[in-house]
Amino acid sequence: MSDSVDARIEVIQGDITQLEVDAIVNAANKQLAGGGGVDGAIHRAAGPELKDACQKIGGCAPGQAVVTPGFKLPARHVVHTVGPVWSGGTAGEDDTLAQAYRNSLKRAAEHDARTVAFPAISTGAYGFPLDRATRIAVDTVRAALAEMALPEKVMFCCFDAETKQIYEQALGR
Repeated sequence: MSDSVDARIEVIQGDITQLEVDAIVNAANKQLAGGGGVDGAIHRAAGPELKDACQKIGGCAPGQAVVTPGFKLPARHVVHTVGPVWSGGTAGEDDTLAQAYRNSLKRAAEHDARTVAFPAISTGAYGFPLDRATRIAVDTVRAALAEMALPEKVMFCCFDAETKQIYEQALGR
């Protein structure tokens, strides 16, 4: 992959709800109802307006993505995507996870997002193995950015140092 694509990708450790970016990606559930992990944190930080906006949308299928305003978040938009629940790797989980990243980037670009931050989708309660999910995330984002002008910058926002190190290894850094 070209150096210019990799220059558009950053790995950081931190709280995705604090990032001043055009869009953050939420690892949502199918009902868009808020929940645990990053989903719950985003809903709490955005305020009750996010729950109302999500209820109006009604839901989201695994691999798809929908957009709401960021409300009280520093991010202008929240791209909600539903990653796969890990079932051992034989139920199309890899493809669904790649679709979640691709569709999130497309939705963000449709809202003119120049900067987008992703959490490690499906690696928490959904049980997707972190190493495998990270490789899929990095490969999918690299391929998508090679074909897209927007977003100009994608951040993988990691909750802890271990996750950050795995992303940096997947990027060859």
